[in-house]
Amino acid sequence: MKFIDEAMITVQSGSGGRGCVSFRRERFIPKGGPDGGDGGKGGDVIMAATSQKRTLYHFSFKKHFAAQNGSAGQGSQKTGRSGEDLIIPVPVGTIVSDAETGNMLKDFTEEGETFIAAKGGRGGQGNTRFKSSTHRTPRFAQPGEPGEIFTLKLELKLLADVGIIGFPNAGKSTLISVISSARPKVGDYPFTTLSPNLGVVKHVWGEPFVVADIPGLVEGAHSGAGLGTRFLRHIERTRLLVHLIDAVTIDPDHPMAGYEAINHELAGYNRHLAEKPQLVVLNKMDLPGADIAAALFQEAAGRLPFMTISAAATLGIDVLIKTIAERLHQLDTESHHER
Repeated sequence: MKFIDEAMITVQSGSGGRGCVSFRRERFIPKGGPDGGDGGKGGDVIMAATSQKRTLYHFSFKKHFAAQNGSAGQGSQKTGRSGEDLIIPVPVGTIVSDAETGNMLKDFTEEGETFIAAKGGRGGQGNTRFKSSTHRTPRFAQPGEPGEIFTLKLELKLLADVGIIGFPNAGKSTLISVISSARPKVGDYPFTTLSPNLGVVKHVWGEPFVVADIPGLVEGAHSGAGLGTRFLRHIERTRLLVHLIDAVTIDPDHPMAGYEAINHELAGYNRHLAEKPQLVVLNKMDLPGADIAAALFQEAAGRLPFMTISAAATLGIDVLIKTIAERLHQLDTESHHER
């Protein structure tokens, strides 16, 4: 399925039904009083977060959503039927904003959350409501209130514990396929991954965690290069970043250049991203020259801790998973103490 992380839709709630103008007409009561019922309420448009949807793909085909109108009131003081609400499912992680003002209306972070995007109009009052001691035969009723109509912008931010970041071809897709059940497309060329992949990592050191393979960043990503801003938004909700570096491509003259470039892009998009905890990992250690490159990186990195693995050869993978689990547990503990 194609991954869609932005969509524009129009939602329209139902209009209320009109009130009824009616008078009792029974045998022997030729001039009965008013008995017009109220109109029914229009249906609401309700958005609901569900894990059954993983992308905004379904909004590619349908962009206008309208709830049912309320029915008109009837004689004998019968209220019209209310219009049915319209439920729109969205993935957990969807942010809903007003397309005109840009104001955020709802941030769906949990399964089952709901948000009334457009409220149905009230039904009009029937003429029974307007009877009084001075006006015994009102021949008018209220029209129903019109429904609301809004244009909404939907954005999807993945909800993952761990985000794997790095330049294209660093081996992110291979790594997530090795440590989780995710099966992303893998190829030895840049931008194999054009959409984020999610995988659940089950292990023996604690609770499973969710990892996101964020598509390769390039220089200028924070200003939109290479779809960078669309990729960077998915990192915002992660708790830990695994910064994957292709050891073979480390520049001998500037071993830290790639590491610093990625962090520059994170800071350029949002300074809080650059401050997120990172686990630096040198990948492809099974290839010729990787050991020499790793030694140069270590000398330049100083006290910066890092790990070495080969995702393709599954070297160091268990240690990496254990380390990630321990870091997440540490972050959970720190967050609990802060509260």
